[in-house]
Amino acid sequence: MKFSSAISFLLVGTAAAFAPAPVSQRSSSALFMAEEGEIKPLRIGTRGSPLALAQAYETRRRLIENFPELEEDGAIEICVMKTQGDMILDKSLMELGGKGLFTKELDTALLGDEVDICVHSMKDVPTWLPDGTVLPCNLPREDTNDAFITARDEYKTIAELPDHSVIGTASLRRQAQILAQNPTLKCVNFRGNVQTRLRKLDDGVVDATLLAIAGLKRMEMQDCATAVLEWDEMLPAVAQGAIGIQCRSDDERSLKYIDALNHMDTHVCVNCERAFLEALDGNCKTPIAGQARIVDGQIVFRGLIAMPDGSVKYETEKTGAIEDAVKIGKEAGEELKAQAGDKFFEMMVEMSPQQVLGQLTK
Repeated sequence: MKFSSAISFLLVGTAAAFAPAPVSQRSSSALFMAEEGEIKPLRIGTRGSPLALAQAYETRRRLIENFPELEEDGAIEICVMKTQGDMILDKSLMELGGKGLFTKELDTALLGDEVDICVHSMKDVPTWLPDGTVLPCNLPREDTNDAFITARDEYKTIAELPDHSVIGTASLRRQAQILAQNPTLKCVNFRGNVQTRLRKLDDGVVDATLLAIAGLKRMEMQDCATAVLEWDEMLPAVAQGAIGIQCRSDDERSLKYIDALNHMDTHVCVNCERAFLEALDGNCKTPIAGQARIVDGQIVFRGLIAMPDGSVKYETEKTGAIEDAVKIGKEAGEELKAQAGDKFFEMMVEMSPQQVLGQLTK
């Protein structure tokens, strides 16, 4: 099987590489002293998937590189949590209620002082944050494109797939762009972590699937990709490939640590994309894609919205000054909202999950 060795290697590696360091003698540095004199570690909240853990440990590594005192035993703790989105895999995100399903439990832990910072895949973070929290930090962004994956690599692009091929994807954004290219293709709801999806592909449940190449790279599984799709073939999701770090707004210690990790170019592009999404009031019923990059000292943004079946698509492209990134994203969203008209969005709200998906869960 094409992916079995890669999956087995990752699972074995996960057990060793992601195992929390034993908590023994902790640093006596004043940085970790609570009011009562008890040593207080920096607690990182994360989901428990292999990808989420890879991102949490990347954050840990960068913290230690910038603050050597954090290398002391017990100075950092990784706190793993299960979200509702992780536990319910037999329904689409739209049926479950949207992207906040992957962040709600982490938000609760953060506000309850169970963790000090939370590490997120930015594309899972709603455009609103709970009161009392901020997200001031993005790590350097990975490649934002989507990977196209087939079991036997005989087809290198979506266009090469035979009519009526079955593609596994939980993303309406991907579904809409796939069906816009070939309406005979069938998209089926395909959830679970990366390893689960690749195993299903190996087992012949579907003919092809799409995953963010960023996630594959972070788990050193990029060789599983048949091809990496350019924006013209598959425009990525808002904030795809970006890691965000959230903390309480009044937590000066955590703010000091994560401010040092912020990658400004990534932060600017992500803020532009999220302003676009916010202007559209995007939800999991509406296929939305949006990407910004900095080219020759300017922000270049591309965005699209579409019907789930790919029959209608609206696109925009804008360029402007970096300091106007949020304004550019907002204006792009407002432009597409005007192009599509109220009726388009009313249809998105009125459609049932079954009407939008038109598919069975696999």
